Amino acid sequence: MKKALLTFVFIFIVAGVLSAHDMFLRLDTFFLAPHSEVTVALLNGTFVNSENAIARDRMLDVSIVGPDTEIVHPDPLQWRDEDNAAKLDFTTGAPGTYTIGVSTAPNMIELTAEEFNEYLLHDGVLDILSQRTNEKDLDKPARERYAKHVKAIVQVGEEHTYGYDARLGHPVELVPLQNPYDLRPSDTLQVLFLKDGEPLAGQIIYASYVGFERKAYHPNDQREAVQTTTGLNGVARIRLEEPGHWYVRLIHMSKVDEPDVDYVSNWATLTFEVK
Repeated sequence: MKKALLTFVFIFIVAGVLSAHDMFLRLDTFFLAPHSEVTVALLNGTFVNSENAIARDRMLDVSIVGPDTEIVHPDPLQWRDEDNAAKLDFTTGAPGTYTIGVSTAPNMIELTAEEFNEYLLHDGVLDILSQRTNEKDLDKPARERYAKHVKAIVQVGEEHTYGYDARLGHPVELVPLQNPYDLRPSDTLQVLFLKDGEPLAGQIIYASYVGFERKAYHPNDQREAVQTTTGLNGVARIRLEEPGHWYVRLIHMSKVDEPDVDYVSNWATLTFEVK
């Protein structure tokens, strides 16, 4: 046990921060004018850089929900690839708070034991890392089936409305329980985590913002502004320390007993802006 943990620490210090593969929806600004042309980028990598554009046939659902709660599914032709990211061009409607969501089809990845352990550590999937440690699986490779589900909350005009709490029916989903645009720095946002439409307790949640630069050199150090866990009601509390572009993220992973799969994961992110 001690030897394995020391190995993790050594890897973390030598390798530094690995290349993450989270997915986010991000705009130049989340505050938009009514009836205006805007672009939202689907970033696959980090909150500031995208490593590749997601193919259209992997997008199972693309939804925009406005203050009237009507769901609009943009035409695939509204997407284009630019700067290693898929970008959606669309026109905003009436004033109000909107949710934009994208859900991808599952994909497969096979990793060596070392690669998988490093990934669990770097991306904060600490429950599965602990499970592998307890079950003496740290030396076993892994075949993972994963899918990603992302949402952005944007404010169109000055009128704050419902639309921010839209539930899109994705396998995992983060739903804010307050309108983020009613909040200010130092306020706390409550976020509900749903797995297959039901609240789930005990899920590790991370959140941070552009400009947070704390660096960790030990696996127990905090590398994002917030690390918390959902309560019995599936709700996590996120203190919004600073203004700027924010994200909330999680990876829900389970060990499975399937012929060609060892683990199934669903990734979720929620993005918005704090003034």
